[in-house]
Formats: sequence, structure tokens, C-alpha cells
Amino acid sequence: MNTKLQRVLVLSLLILLMAATRSHVFTHFGPVPDASWAVFLLGGFYLRGWSRWAFPLLMVLAVGIDWAVITRQGMDFWSHYCVSPGYWFLVPAYLSMWLGGLWLRRNYTGASVAALGRLAVAVVAATALCHLFAQGGFYWFSDSVADPTFAGWAKNYGDWFLPYLRGTAMFVAIAAIAQVVCEQVAAHAAPVAHDRKKKA
Repeated sequence: MNTKLQRVLVLSLLILLMAATRSHVFTHFGPVPDASWAVFLLGGFYLRGWSRWAFPLLMVLAVGIDWAVITRQGMDFWSHYCVSPGYWFLVPAYLSMWLGGLWLRRNYTGASVAALGRLAVAVVAATALCHLFAQGGFYWFSDSVADPTFAGWAKNYGDWFLPYLRGTAMFVAIAAIAQVVCEQVAAHAAPVAHDRKKKA
């Protein structure tokens, strides 16, 4: 991703993806899973040079969508079940996904079996850390959990980890397929363009 136009296009697609799917976050899993975690990982991968402002922009968008969904239901944002002091743990949670994308990009030289392995590691590790912050913040700092215990936290973490990993992996896999297709198209287009220049 080396041009401003490409980055603008990617950022626009990530904004649309989060806006289209995040409204399900308060029912946990709707017809289409929430893509927010994948959006931040893909943002780290594709928008590395814009991290300083693209990450805060997507963070503000996430909170804004939450506020809009809650207030549209006629509820006060700050009194909602999902909004507690632990809600702000979403910042380090989503930063974990972003850093996973940055690490992936730093080690990416093109589609390969090794790259696929690194992708799997990045998705699992970043999702595990993101879930640690997001779920842990809610479990330990929300009044909704009357008597938090380590055993209860561990069970809750385990119960929700695979559904979140599955949803995140689905969106990342779609993006990875698109990346490979784009690389193949570019690789085949380059010799054709070179031949045309020679003929001209």
C-alpha cells in the first residue's frame, strides 16, 4: 500500500465495514459478526504510515457508533449495561489489534506459506490480547458482575474467545484473499505493460 489514494480507499472501506457491522455489538452477534476487531488489525497492516491519526479516528468512530446505537434505543449512554469504567479498556484492546497488524506488515514481503503462518499467529495472538483487555475490563470493572472471581473470569474469557476469534478471522481471511488477488493481478499486469512500452 504505497499511494495516498490507496490508503484513502482502504480507510474508507474500513470505516464502512465497522459502521455496517458494529451496530450488532450490543447483541454480541447478529446476522453478521462485528468486524471492529478485524478493522483495527487491517488498519495496522494497511495504514501503518497513518497510525498517529487513523487509529484515533477509528477509535472515535467505534465510540460514536456505540453512542448512536444506545441513544437510539432511548437509553442513557453512561448507564448502559456495556458501558462501565471497563469500557475504556477498549482503547488498549483495539490498540492490540492495530499492533498485530503493524507487526504483520513489518514482516510481510508477499503472499507465501510463511506469510500465511504469520497471519494466523498475528490473528490469534492479537485477538487473545484484545479479548484480555475488552473482556477483562468489563468483568473486573463493571457493576454488572456482582462477585468477580479468577475462576469466573477465566470461564467467561474461554466462553467468548472462540466466537470473537471466528468473527475476526472471517473478515481477515476475506481481506487476505483480496490481497493475494491484487498481488496476482499486479504481477500479471506488469509484464503486459512492459511489452506495450517496448512495442511503442
